Amino acid sequence: MLKRFVILNFLILVLASAALAPVLFYNVNSGSISFRSDAPMELIKASSSQLKGIFDAAKKQFAFSVNIRTFSGFNSPLQLEHFNENYLESDKYPRAVFEGKIIEDIDFNKDGLYYIRAKGNLTVHGVVQERIIKCELDIKDKVVSVKSNFTVLLAEHNITIPKVVHEKLASEIKVEVKAVMKEK
Repeated sequence: MLKRFVILNFLILVLASAALAPVLFYNVNSGSISFRSDAPMELIKASSSQLKGIFDAAKKQFAFSVNIRTFSGFNSPLQLEHFNENYLESDKYPRAVFEGKIIEDIDFNKDGLYYIRAKGNLTVHGVVQERIIKCELDIKDKVVSVKSNFTVLLAEHNITIPKVVHEKLASEIKVEVKAVMKEK
């Protein structure tokens, strides 16, 4: 009987502490994503400041997305049109998404600079690829700044390059992400 009482009290204590534990959700307060295609005959750069995202620190889970049509900064209006209509087909595939989980354990209540790996599914052009992406987290006063640089291979996302523009569009695109997340 005493044993049941101790176990029951222990379970109540564990459940109560779990219920009272602060759940840390972060939203992207400001975020940008840019890409660069450095082909032999042309350099193409574009960016979007419309990166959206949420992060559950307790579960180490995240989801980030960007509307493809928010990218700007192309060399010409025609380049923008080809980007949306011929390559990314943004009417059919309107968003790029990265969702998954942080591999490392981090104390988000402790300020510091952390180098982590985010493992998840990167969806571009409707094609999902599992990726591990290295990120830098700078935590100061419960504000998390995220930076990451990685590459995306067009072929892995079924984005084909016509032979006519093969020298103007790189098959490997360099991507840079920056975001500032605050507690929700």
